[in-house]
Amino acid sequence: MTCHLGLPVVIEVPPILDDGTPFPTRFWLTCPLAVLRISRLESAGEIQRFEARRQDDPEFDAALRLAHDRYERDREELVPVGASRRPAGGVAGAAGGVKCLHAHYADVAAGNDNPVGEDVAAMIQPLNCATPCVVDGTRSAAWREPREAS
Repeated sequence: MTCHLGLPVVIEVPPILDDGTPFPTRFWLTCPLAVLRISRLESAGEIQRFEARRQDDPEFDAALRLAHDRYERDREELVPVGASRRPAGGVAGAAGGVKCLHAHYADVAAGNDNPVGEDVAAMIQPLNCATPCVVDGTRSAAWREPREAS
């Protein structure tokens, strides 16, 4: 997924880093606006609200479990043969439930089904920056958070 300025919103991270460290987060959120908005949601207690919803809504919980299982399965397929240490868990390495809204949203931005990420997307989009957040691989000093949705 790219933002409306054509910049990537997520990048894919290998399951085993160059130094051999297992890395459970497959998609890394690169969009400063999305990171900022999701951080605000987490600070406001949104993870706890998703956890409560998961416990109260069996359909939501089942969809989340499917997302975790798919995430883990897809990541496992990318682990190099012979790797001595492997990442574990679903989205952001979670054994279940909701651990990191950034990772759930990044999963959706990468084109996957994820009920938490889909709800987060509805809360933070559009990603409507007037100027690019990154220029030539460096955070742009001219970038500012948009004041209102467009």
